[in-house]
Parts: sequence; structure tokens; C-alpha cells
Amino acid sequence: MAMKKILITGGAGYVGHMLTPQLLDAGYSVVVYDMMWYGNSKMPKDNPSLTLVEGDIRDTAKLAKHFEGVDTVLHLACISNDPSFELDSGLSESINYDCFEPMVIAAKKAGVSRFVYCSSSSVYGVSDAPDVTEDHPLVPLTLYNKFKGLCEPLLWKHRGPGFTCVTIRPATVCGYSTRTRLDLTVNILTNHAVNRGKITVFGGDQRRPNLHIQDMVEAYKLMIEAPAEKIDGETFNIGYQNLKVMEIAEIVRNVVQEQFPNKPPIEIVRTETNDNRSYHINSDKIFRVLGYRPRHTVEDAVRDLCKAFARGDLPNSFDDPLYFNVQNMKTVEVA
Repeated sequence: MAMKKILITGGAGYVGHMLTPQLLDAGYSVVVYDMMWYGNSKMPKDNPSLTLVEGDIRDTAKLAKHFEGVDTVLHLACISNDPSFELDSGLSESINYDCFEPMVIAAKKAGVSRFVYCSSSSVYGVSDAPDVTEDHPLVPLTLYNKFKGLCEPLLWKHRGPGFTCVTIRPATVCGYSTRTRLDLTVNILTNHAVNRGKITVFGGDQRRPNLHIQDMVEAYKLMIEAPAEKIDGETFNIGYQNLKVMEIAEIVRNVVQEQFPNKPPIEIVRTETNDNRSYHINSDKIFRVLGYRPRHTVEDAVRDLCKAFARGDLPNSFDDPLYFNVQNMKTVEVA
């Protein structure tokens, strides 16, 4: 592998905290370029193959300097989730969209050979299709979804010999990380079940695709290692279980009761919602092209979170803004 160098934008986030150490363990040299809004104290700073850069992806000149010698860029950085985006839509658009094409151009100019863009399966919006494949029209319901989708054609503009471009549309990630988010469906419900003994389900009939965080990490590794001719110009859905929100709540209740057998019965309460996003993604293409299938279930994610709560690894799980993107965004100064 000759010590391939990987740059991860947003590499100190929820997924990045799991991905970075695993890439280092696999023998890669890793540059994490991140605003560090959520801290980096749990990153493996003593590893000489890791470079941590506190930087804004809108600062193309600064970012370009760190592209030198990089083989693959994994672009994870963004204002993630609808509420965070809508706190300041102008700021969010500047981070999620305006700086995207200049970044791609800078990477190509610096000699980066592969650019992996993390889009989102939420770009599909609402669909009654039994299986939403990569060819399904993008019908975003929110600005976050809209700009995630609008970046995709900008990437394709710059494909060319020696510059492999690929887009992935992941399902909603779940499970424990050393920088856990507790504002994602499975993780929210688990927190409430473990620490309050009650789950409130908003709606319940909406279908949501789910992906264990370890499978997300494996998918990124695959995007780094896959033959260029198999992924160049391709878009891949990456999801595992497509479940109704009520089904997720029932899984959470069962696993939490299993992990904490002395806990009183957990109540599930259903209430109204105005969040009607519902879609059922099909991830057959990535198996057909690359032989990849996720291996970890929602049950596994809930179990991992339960163990983390039991160890005391997720203290103040309702009050610490670091678990919640929108709360943390309100505490940091961004211009």
C-alpha cells in the first residue's frame, strides 16, 4: 500500500472518530481536517501517522495546502441534519454547497487521485416506491437534503483520467462512537429507553433506512480500496434495515429490556409529527458491483449503546450539547 495518505474533511465527527483510528490501524497515513467544534480529545493523537488540522473547508487556500501528497479525499464535513442547517441557512449553504466545487478543483489540481463524496439517502425525500435505487429522482424536502443533492453533479464535472470520483448516499447511521450523536433516530430512542424508561414515537409509520456506524466505516474503507474502474462516476446507496420508526422503537425496547433486565417495563407513546420523510432504499448495487453488504443490525447498535451507558461512557446524555448537533451549533461561534 506504500503508506497511502487519506484526508478526511469532518474527520473529527461522529463517524470520523470511528473511521480515523481504523484507517491508521490499517496502515494509512491520515489527515483530519475539521473545525473541531466537537473536540478531538479522543482522537489517537499519539499516532505519528495522524495529522490533525483545525480548519474551515471554506478556506480553500488553506485546505489546498493539505491536499499535497494525498491519495484520497473522503469528504464528510457538512452542517449535518435539518435543524442544524436551518439555524443559519446562509451559513449552512456556504459550508455544504458554496465551497464544494472549489474544494474538488483544488483536490484535482493538487494531484489527489480519488474523491469520495458523502451525500445522503435523505435526498430522496418521500417515496412510495418499494425500493428506492440510485436512479430514483431526488425530491428533497429540506434545504439540507437539497444542497446535499446539488453537490453531486458538481463532482461529476471534474471527473477525468487520474481523478476518480464517487458518491455514496448512506442511510441514517446509528450506534456508539467515541463522539456519539444522540440526535439520530435509533440513538435518540435508546437514550430515552435507558435513561427515562419511556420512548415517544413521532408518527411511527414513516420508513427510515438505517446503517450501523461500523458498516459506514467499512464502506468508506471500501471506497478507498476498490478498483477505480468499478467506482468512477458511480453513486451507491449504503443502507441495511429499512424500518418503520415504530418498529425501531420496539427493537429498542426489547434490546434495552434484555440488557437491563431489572428495569421496569419501558413504555412506548405515539404522538403526531410533521416530519413525513419516508423512503425505503435499495442497496443491491454496491453488492452487485463491489460484493459489499452491511453486517451489523439495529439491534447491534442498540446493544453497543446500552453497554456504553452501562460503562458510564455517555454521561449527561440529555444535557451535554456535544451529543446534539443543533445544541452544539448554538454554543460555537461561526462566521
